[in-house]
Order: sequence, then C-alpha cells, then structure tokens
Amino acid sequence: MKFVNPSFLYALFAFAIPVIIHLFNFRRYKTVYFTNVRFLKEVQLETQSRSRLKHLLVLLARILTVAFLVFAFAQPYLPLDNKKIAAGEQVVSVYIDNSFSMDAVSKSGRLMDEAKKLATEIVSAYKPSDRFQLLTNDFEGRHQRLVNREEFLQLLDELKLSPGFKNIQQVVSRQADVLNNSGSKNKTAFLISDFQKSIIDKTEIKNDTSIRINLLPVMAEERNNLYIDSCWFTSPVRRLNQAEQLYVRIKNSSDKDYENIPVKLFVNNQQKTPASFNLKANSHLDTVLSFVTTEAGIQSARVELNDYPVTFDDKFYFSYNVLKQIPVLSINAADKAKSDNSNPYLRSLFGRDSVVVLTNSDETHIDYSTLNNYRLIILNELKAISSGLSQELNKFAMNGGNLVVFPSDQADLNSYKELLVGFSSNYYEQIDTVNTKVEQINYAADIYRDVFEKKSGNIDLPVVFSHYVFSKNSRSTEENLLRLQDGNSFLSRYRVGKGQVYLFAVPLSITWSNFTKHAVFVPTLYQAALYSQPQYKLFYTIGGDEVIETPSITSNGEGVFKLTSADVKFEIIPEHRVVDGKVNIFVHEQVNEPGNYFLNMDKENLMGIAFNYNRSESDLSAYKNEELKALFETKGFTNINILDGTSQNITAVLSEISEGKKLWKLCIIFALVFIAFEIALLRFWRS
Repeated sequence: MKFVNPSFLYALFAFAIPVIIHLFNFRRYKTVYFTNVRFLKEVQLETQSRSRLKHLLVLLARILTVAFLVFAFAQPYLPLDNKKIAAGEQVVSVYIDNSFSMDAVSKSGRLMDEAKKLATEIVSAYKPSDRFQLLTNDFEGRHQRLVNREEFLQLLDELKLSPGFKNIQQVVSRQADVLNNSGSKNKTAFLISDFQKSIIDKTEIKNDTSIRINLLPVMAEERNNLYIDSCWFTSPVRRLNQAEQLYVRIKNSSDKDYENIPVKLFVNNQQKTPASFNLKANSHLDTVLSFVTTEAGIQSARVELNDYPVTFDDKFYFSYNVLKQIPVLSINAADKAKSDNSNPYLRSLFGRDSVVVLTNSDETHIDYSTLNNYRLIILNELKAISSGLSQELNKFAMNGGNLVVFPSDQADLNSYKELLVGFSSNYYEQIDTVNTKVEQINYAADIYRDVFEKKSGNIDLPVVFSHYVFSKNSRSTEENLLRLQDGNSFLSRYRVGKGQVYLFAVPLSITWSNFTKHAVFVPTLYQAALYSQPQYKLFYTIGGDEVIETPSITSNGEGVFKLTSADVKFEIIPEHRVVDGKVNIFVHEQVNEPGNYFLNMDKENLMGIAFNYNRSESDLSAYKNEELKALFETKGFTNINILDGTSQNITAVLSEISEGKKLWKLCIIFALVFIAFEIALLRFWRS
C-alpha cells in the first residue's frame, strides 16, 4: 500500500490527544451515602474493572478514528502490479481503428460505434485538465496534437470509416512521438481495434517502456468475407481485336463454401463474358476471363461480385492501354541512308503495317529530343557509335525504351563496346567466319510465345556464314533467344533499367546469314516491336502513396496535369516530378474512393490510373484476447495490458490502472464506524 499524500501521516501524532485525556481523567466524583457498607468493597472492585475496560475500548475507538481520518487525508492506494503512481498531469493517446473491417457487427452493434463508446469512457476516467490525442488510420494533421477533453469528444463525433491501413508498429510509433514530446512523465496509450492478424503478423513492434499501452479488442460476431484480391494478364502486351486472358484471384476468408457465384467483367462500362465459380472455405482460386478489346486507347475496366455484409472489396478496378500505333525509329548508317534501298528488309516488314509505324533517320541527323517519342529504336549497321549517341541510348533504355542492335560488317568494336558496357551486357569481340546455323530457339521467351504451333527440334532455322562472337560476362543479364550450334549467341536480350536491349550477332546483310529471308525474321522483329509498348501498372492501392510512373509522357513545363474521374465529380492537380524527361505522379492521400481515373492535360486523357482499397483489410481473421496476451508475453512486453471493454466498466478499471485502487473511502467508512462504536459505548455502557 502506498499514499498519494504521505506528508499527512505526520498527523498520526494526534494519537496523543485521546491518550492524554484518558491518562488525566478530570471527571468530578459525586459522594454517595450508603446506609449499609457491608458490600462496599465488592461493588468498588467490580466497578473499577468494568470502568477500566470501557475506558480502554473508548480510547481504542478514538485512536482508530483519528488514524483512519489521517489515512483518508493521506489517500492510500494499492498500485497496479506494484507500480508507483506518479502524480501530476496525464497525457493520453487513444487510437481508434477506423478501417473498413470495423464496419462489421458485434453483439452490441457496429464495431465502430462500440469503439467510439469505449473512447468516451476512457477520457471520462481522467481529469478534465489532462490532455488527449485521438489517432486514426488517416494520420491527419489535426490528430497529431494533444487537446482537452471537449475537443477530443468533438473529434470523436466527426470520426468516420476510412480506406487507410496502418499496422500496429506504425500506430505505436506515431503515439510515442506525440507522447514523448508532451513533456509529461505520465504517458498512456490506448489501441481500440478488432486486431486483425494482418496488422500484427510480420510486424516487429518496438516497445517504449516509458509508455503504458492498453489494448481494447472489439470482436465481430461473424468474420465471413468473399472478395477479389487482384488481377493480371497472361501477356504484358494488349492488342486490338485480339483475345485477352485476364486472371482474377478470388479469396474466401470464411468457414463456408460458395457455389455458383457470378463474377462480371466490365470494360468501358460494357459487360464482357460473364462467369461463375465455386470456392471452398478458407481458400482462393484464379479464374480466367476471356474477352476481346475492340477499341484502341485507354481502357477502364473492373471485375465485380456480390457479397454481404462486407462489400468494400467486391469490386476491383484496373486500367490498361491499347496503342493505335507503335512508333519505331531506325537509325541508319550515313553511307547507306543516301540510298533509297538502304533499309529494304525493315521497310518490307513495317512499311505497310497499320500498327507499327517506321521512321528512318540518318545517323548524322538524329534529333535526340525526340527519342523518347519512340518505343523501339533499331541501330541499323552503324560503323561507329558516338559517345553522345551512347549516352542518349542508355538514357532511352533506362527509361523503358527498347533497343535492337544490328552491327555493321565494318563495325568499330571499341565504340560498340562503350555502348554495350553501359548496359552491363556482353559486347562484340571478334568475327567468326566459320559456317554454322541457329540450333535452338528459346520458346519460353515472351516474343516467341504462341508464335510456333509445334516446338520440335527438327525445325528449319537460319544459316549463318559469318558472325560476331560475344564476350562472356557472367554478371550480365543475358537471355539467349537464338543460339548457334557452336554455343555462341545469335540473338540475346538484356534487361536495362526499365527497357530491353536486343543484340544480334550479324548485320541484316544476306552475305552474313539468311536470317532476313527466313520465316523467323518476321516474328522476331515484329514481336520485339509489339513488346516495346509501355507497360502500365494495372492498378494502385489507395493510401499506398506509390509513385505513378508515366512511361510515355513527357512534360514541356507549360501544361497542368490533372487527375479526374469519369464516374464521380473529382478533379485534383497532383504533384509531379520530371526524372530523365519522364513524368512521375504523386497523389499522396488525395484519392479516397476506388475507381478508374484519368491523368490528363488540357482536357486530353494521357493515361488511365485505377485505384483500389487495400486488400489487407479483407481478411477478417483476428486475434482473441487470450491470443493477444500470449503474443505480447512471448515478445517480452511488460507494459501492455489487455482490457475487455464488453464485460468491464472501463472507467473504473482505468481509474485503478492510472491511480491504483483507492482506499480513502474505506478509511472514511472505518472512521465513522469507530465514531459510532465510541458513541454506543458512552451511551449504552453504564458503569
């Protein structure tokens, strides 16, 4: 037992007052005349004995009365877990999980309403002069300061569900920042949540022992949820009027099976082929939706299903782009560029194509500022590559451009080496004039996927009369697409930044190989052009604060980028940064609703951007009180209490936690009891 005001214990010296009174009895005796004194001695002995006992009891009652009155003023208490209760101002941080999972229903109603009620009871357990912080998943600026009780309750009334998602470490760290900067020694944090496993699992929690942490779990009655987790295409390239296969991952976070659940796909608000699925309890499946894109440009799409009562994750939005044309630049050698027939094979391949648009350029008249306008650049038998061109091509590939290199039969190998070393790729070393042929095709490579009906080893492949031999660098990211019989590479691909580089071992000349007249030539070059399309990310997560990369958009510094939505009235000017001529978009926390959005400038839509709610909230599995206690005990946390707000009076419990179990009322009761005992002795005990 400890005392809030131990200095009052000096008043126990008041014990001397009743003792002195009883030692110096100033009562006046009255003379009584007896006619018969035969029994006087016996009466006198009996009266003295009873009087002495009565006086001692009265003395004890008075001493105990004084003692308990003194104790009452000293305010004794029993501290929780023998911890010392510090006097002074208290600072309290209350976190309320306002994520979508808190829309579930418990026996008392919505979890969100229950959390608000608990928060009200918490602040009621403290003095009006104490300071409070209300923290939510939004991490708003107004929630990053300490307020009084009235302001706290006002902020609490305005609290709504939010798509924000924070794990427990982020919450505890933010609370610690505010509490540690408060200047108070009495710091307490409360976390009111359903404590889903997704916010705790795989999270390393750093413990601040100077802060008392209290967890108040709120539990939903049912935790069943069926939701769309993600989607993706089998191929990175979208083509007009071509069949597409969209994989949709659907998860069942419940203990019941689902049968014949319909799932719908919408592209530009037009419903495509519907489908249905069966799904076992606590499992997932990847269902395939096949459809055809019939128009070019930005495609706004969504997949949806119906599930109740948790509905925030029943729709999944994504956006993709289908190019009308793919711009390709061929940089030709200066001496060959003067001839009309300088590029016959590339002209024959792309000249009449409506999708791939070929532009020819003389190596001496290259406009470097326009290189980012092309998706694929072909170096067509350049004798030498200048350092300036090497730098621009490196920047082009790093930003997502694709490069095809056909060496010259008189190539300056040193200049080629300077270019290729910058790509961390192998480079040309020497010419091998031994006749050979292509022996192997990498059918697993995306540019050859679905090109060949049969993948037999007896296929007729190009014959090679002479070829360049590549260096052997084990650290390169080389992927052999076509391999020669002698083990050397005929065509290799390298990942460079966000782009790709294709290196051929021969020029386009028929004196080196019959590749340009072989059937493999067309799909190789054409697929390389198709796969040079910019790769858009299909979707982003609200609250993720991800960088939105715009692979084919450049900024002239004059126009204003805007993010708009076709479904709702929404328009913002996002932050943008220009990196190597490319524009990166940052929306921060300005987007709060899922859907398909457009990035535009001067009313022209530049790209589609889709946002979805965080699916971490979709798995409703949560820890129970006993599991939470065991979890934190194993982590060695000694300053964490787990409170049950459904079966306890939180205000009373918190009073005990913050101030210990107060005993001053009990002391008053005992003092009154002993006063009554003294009165009874004096009134009813006759000597």
